[in-house]
Amino acid sequence: MADPRVCVLRAPGTNCDLETAHAFELAGGTADRHHINQLLANPHLLEEYQVLCIPGGFSYGDDIGAGVIFSRQLRNQLGDAIHKFLEGDKLVLGICNGFQVLLKSGILPGGSTTWPPAEESEPDATLTWNLNGRYTALWTRLKVASSNNVFLRDIDTIEMPIAHAEGRLVVRDESLLQQWSDQQQIALQYTGEADQPVSHDVLAYPQNPNGSTANIAGLSDPSGRVLGLMPHPERFLFATQHPQWTRLRLEGEGAGMKLFHNAISYFA
Repeated sequence: MADPRVCVLRAPGTNCDLETAHAFELAGGTADRHHINQLLANPHLLEEYQVLCIPGGFSYGDDIGAGVIFSRQLRNQLGDAIHKFLEGDKLVLGICNGFQVLLKSGILPGGSTTWPPAEESEPDATLTWNLNGRYTALWTRLKVASSNNVFLRDIDTIEMPIAHAEGRLVVRDESLLQQWSDQQQIALQYTGEADQPVSHDVLAYPQNPNGSTANIAGLSDPSGRVLGLMPHPERFLFATQHPQWTRLRLEGEGAGMKLFHNAISYFA
């Protein structure tokens, strides 16, 4: 088939769309950056794409909360287009602010099984202020906890940078953690230096940089075709982007490229 087409959807304040589109292009896809207003004017535009990616940044300046305004546009004005996309054999990726958008819109954690969410329904989880109360940017070590997510195939542990102020995942009811675990939806967890699977006991800073419940850094939908994560894979496309690349003698691609290769190869 032709190269898979990727819609990198941006809004005022998005600032990671260029490098995210570049990552998909490096992986062999064809990536177009579209402003949300283009999709609002023509929702059928989404039908031309196999992957929808909402990149990082500060959509609408996070004025009433990270990702809130963007999420309401997807939910209220583009609900039918998103529903059709989720029901197809297509992929959705949300990075940092994009993860916030997916979670606050209701696309995650249920994916197509719970879309569109009832207006009066209480969300299962949200992302809120880091426990340290400030914007935090550092490199993190992560363990892949979900084995069925398309973006994370053949990855066990990975290092990626985070850069956010509202990345702490909190859940409505901690019994949801077992449900997510059973359905392989806990996609990524912050872990320590030993590269051991982490428990639901929250690790201390900086291993868990924001205090997320169960050390969760990323969530999947039940199908494994939707992924939201706080770390930035598009900031580790080349080995030389790692802060210790000379000491570790890293060469070639950065580990973050694997997620983009996995997405594009899904359609091979």
